[in-house]
Amino acid sequence: MARISGVNIPSGKRVQVALTYIFGIGNTRAKKICEDAKLDPSKRVNALTEQELTTVRDLIDKSYVVEGDLRRDNAVNLKRLVDLGCYRGLRHRKGLPVRGQRTHTNARTRKGKSRPVAGKKKA
Repeated sequence: MARISGVNIPSGKRVQVALTYIFGIGNTRAKKICEDAKLDPSKRVNALTEQELTTVRDLIDKSYVVEGDLRRDNAVNLKRLVDLGCYRGLRHRKGLPVRGQRTHTNARTRKGKSRPVAGKKKA
């Protein structure tokens, strides 16, 4: 198993797919990394040489914010909004949708399992 940015990427998969196992790298970035490292994206991870792995590691470390640093940045940004008490921060704090979606119906993913309301009549 190859280890990049603290993540064991699966060795049996294609390089482009395996790179997406790293938080912060999706399909587009994986494709770009393969181009920059001059790798064949259809090549399997276990077929990579140590030199090619080192090239990919260096490229990711130099060019992209991934894994722990990215998670930390996201958490800090969210905490800033909550501490400010702005509208988006309040929505995060209450566990409601943040980007203007309706909440009268739907929004179950954000709100959680529905709870019965006492004294509500069935219409």
